[in-house]
Amino acid sequence: RGGKLSLGRPFDGYEKKVHDYGDITRNHIDDVYSKFDSSKTPITIGGDHSITSQIVNVLGNRFGKISLVYFDAHPDFVSSTRNYYGSVITDVLSNINIESSMQIGIRSPEKEELDNVQKYNLQVITPFDIQEKGIKEIAKNVLEKLGTNVYISFDMDCIDPSFAPGVSVPVPMGVNSLDAAFLLREIAKRGIVGFDIMEVCPNFDVKDRTSHLASRLISEVIFSSGGN
Repeated sequence: RGGKLSLGRPFDGYEKKVHDYGDITRNHIDDVYSKFDSSKTPITIGGDHSITSQIVNVLGNRFGKISLVYFDAHPDFVSSTRNYYGSVITDVLSNINIESSMQIGIRSPEKEELDNVQKYNLQVITPFDIQEKGIKEIAKNVLEKLGTNVYISFDMDCIDPSFAPGVSVPVPMGVNSLDAAFLLREIAKRGIVGFDIMEVCPNFDVKDRTSHLASRLISEVIFSSGGN
């Protein structure tokens, strides 16, 4: 399915070409992602956040080490158990550049995850950091740290539940929706090899708030990315 999508601020009149591959099962991720050339930006909508580990590993094998920008309320850095939504960072370690990767929105870590964050010196930006420093300063710091082959993974529970209640594990005091959109736009403008948005749970949503916000965030990334 293909078509054009009008995006951007009101009356900007920008259009981007999009193509919908439809529903894809896990066992087809490798095949689908191998078909994208560098002029295309693949976007995945989920779903369990463990999907991200498979995508990042495919892209890492193709492009080399990935600079991962991981938006989440939780570090997902468990190492005692593997191959589930709580071990995503552990499962992609061999395919990411830890020095140019970061986590944004973290506010509910387990001790094991904190130990791993410290062990690997992974940068973490909390909602309190954004509040204290301001979104423009945070964005500047993020862009300065990023390396090549930037991939964005966005768990909707990164955002405060007042904006996005429809997630499986809501955590209060999250990132607000405008700050999230601003960061996504700034990173996407720099250039990305892919983007996913995960953990949208319609059964837990209130008046489709989370789904509508997720759709808008996807639009902002498409609008800000290079290409037509």
